[in-house]
Amino acid sequence: MRLILRVVIVGIALTGGLTVMAGQWALVPDRVVDGVSDRPLVGLAVLVEGRRITGLVPVREIPTDFAVIGLPGTTLMPGLINAHEHPLMFDDRYQDAHLSGSSAYKALLGLATLQRLLTHGWTSIRVMGDADVFYGNQDLQRVISEGIFLGPRITGAAHYISITGGGGDINYGSPEQTLIADGLIADGPEEIRKAIRREIKYGSDWIKLLVTGAFLSVGDDPKNVAFSPEELAAAVAEAARHNVPVAAHAHATEGINQAVRAGVRSIEHGSYLTDESIALMVEHGTFYVPTIYIGDYYANTNKLQESDKNDSFYRDYRQSWLEMIGRAHKAGVKIVVGVDLGGYNIPPNVYAREFATLVEAGMSPMASLKAGTSVAADLLGWSDRVGRVQPGLLADLVAFEGNPLEDISVLEQTAFVMKDGLVVKGGLSLEDIAAQSKGRGRPLLSTPISLNPAN
Repeated sequence: MRLILRVVIVGIALTGGLTVMAGQWALVPDRVVDGVSDRPLVGLAVLVEGRRITGLVPVREIPTDFAVIGLPGTTLMPGLINAHEHPLMFDDRYQDAHLSGSSAYKALLGLATLQRLLTHGWTSIRVMGDADVFYGNQDLQRVISEGIFLGPRITGAAHYISITGGGGDINYGSPEQTLIADGLIADGPEEIRKAIRREIKYGSDWIKLLVTGAFLSVGDDPKNVAFSPEELAAAVAEAARHNVPVAAHAHATEGINQAVRAGVRSIEHGSYLTDESIALMVEHGTFYVPTIYIGDYYANTNKLQESDKNDSFYRDYRQSWLEMIGRAHKAGVKIVVGVDLGGYNIPPNVYAREFATLVEAGMSPMASLKAGTSVAADLLGWSDRVGRVQPGLLADLVAFEGNPLEDISVLEQTAFVMKDGLVVKGGLSLEDIAAQSKGRGRPLLSTPISLNPAN
């Protein structure tokens, strides 16, 4: 009775139109990609009790007290992890959209965005600075973790930290204007230390540094290095004192290399990667989040304030970059899926195309799936919680019709999503579950609750 009551309360709290169930389940797909093995596992059922995976057993050995959820024709995987995201963005105006929406407005849109992403299989998200002068994502992280709303589990940085005139500053206003950037502008080690302390004070569990210029911002060059070595060293040391990892936005080669040497945990984008950069990342164990698809999504659309920079890179350098990403993977660099799109205005199915770009870069389909599951969990320090289909881990599971190892595009549409043992997409009726359990002595342990299933 407690379980059913808890599910009802969660169901009432949802505003994004999710189908919610919880119980003691045996999930039976055609195959399981567990995030660890190099081949899919067949003939197995995944057992879930409460919030956790409790076993993988042959189908004939499903315990009699488990209700069966049949998932014929599907591939079951760990819930997807998006390690570079901006849920509060709601407009393609990358640098100044935040000026036309309050933190509360963006948080409400962000909740809807996160719930849409959850129904598309993204059960964990790392926020990498977001279009908000306050801390909307940290509030979302709080209400989700407290069970008030259902959404992906969140970690990350509330803001980026940029130098004056860098990729995070607003560089197209006149000197008389006092436009507020959506990140923190800091110069010199002392200002940077203070910015990091402020981020941590208000709930950031990552620090994001804009080490170089950016492609999507006006008035700076992604090939320029913004932070000095002294500033980088101070930033990483300050974050380390608080046991908070650092992610470095870095396009320029020297910016990538300096950030790796300084000890950042991840390189974001890494557009002008070189063999030296690759060797340094292998040596230091640095994770690499290339965020490829965002450039493809915006290419030749003229939607961005700096469309020319993006289009030029897409036209002249994209293929060389993909080749370097493939070389990095072969060398042993730990590559992670990060989509970087963010926002209520982006169709939720397109996020999965980041996996296809990694395959295009030379990674195998299985390696790309691990980049968005187990390797991403390792980056987040969550390998004991998510990213693998293993007993003891949280029951974050997603099923796709078909086989992504044969056609990676099947990741664009989910057939079934479970987070923390709650079925949030692919809910079954009482009659369906009873029919599957008929004659097997498998009692129904919970009641489905449907709230206008999300698109």
